[in-house]
Amino acid sequence: MRIGFIGLGNMGAPMAHNLAKAGHTVLGFDTQDLTVEMVKIVHKPKDCAENVEVVITMLPNGKILKSVADETIQFMKEGSIFLDCSTVDVASAKSVAEIAKNHKVIPLDAPVSGGIGGATEGTLTFMVGGPDEGFIRAKELFDIMGQKAVHCGASGNGQSAKICNNMILGATMIATCEAFALADKLSLDRQSMFDVVSTSSGYSWSMNAYCPAPGIGPNTPSDNNYIPGFSSDLMLKDLTLSQIAAEDVNADTPMGYLAMKLYKTFVEEEDGSGKDFSAMLPRFEKKPRN
Repeated sequence: MRIGFIGLGNMGAPMAHNLAKAGHTVLGFDTQDLTVEMVKIVHKPKDCAENVEVVITMLPNGKILKSVADETIQFMKEGSIFLDCSTVDVASAKSVAEIAKNHKVIPLDAPVSGGIGGATEGTLTFMVGGPDEGFIRAKELFDIMGQKAVHCGASGNGQSAKICNNMILGATMIATCEAFALADKLSLDRQSMFDVVSTSSGYSWSMNAYCPAPGIGPNTPSDNNYIPGFSSDLMLKDLTLSQIAAEDVNADTPMGYLAMKLYKTFVEEEDGSGKDFSAMLPRFEKKPRN
């Protein structure tokens, strides 16, 4: 395919490279002056949209996404696909879908899970909203950039799935970190704690696959001084999006709200910015009970 890729940051660059490495022609644009191996860099977003089968975007927020959509979709050919892999608010995803439909372009919102490592290794998970036809046609690209793609239904549902997943993740990571800090103060050995919880009813991805305690379980960012695999800043972003969505549909999400407040304090008032989201553990280690 001939593909335009807009947004060549830490996630977008390796995704675009993997598509080019698989034999596709990839035209890339970013506001920063950069290069990506095997990707032809162009100078305007419009240049990524003309005469391509698919435009892929990986952008910071809904406002920028809508601006890019307004600027590019008008130049896309009828029946082509606008595939957004950003994590944005549900309302923005639905708004962009309407812009695409008005120009007879197929919209897909497909946020990802897997972080920079998954983008580099081609093992991302895509949560996809949009028409069946678009999902089927884009499946080849999902298979190159990731290991799994789940069609979640109508436009906006990909974003809905992502923020619901990460609301669970944020809350369970906080609970996991709280439990380790409590175990420490109860003089319970961390390895014993892990051996029990990881094989009993406390089992979770936060404990078993991404343990926040250094030297326990598989290798994780905690073993590398909490250099981010998924940053606390991004977790705050996703938890905030979950609460915006919850407010829009009048959903009661007290755990999600408290998780957002804790990460907001951690990032904005403590030392959490720039650290992995599992760095909540040393934060709880230092905190006395309120």
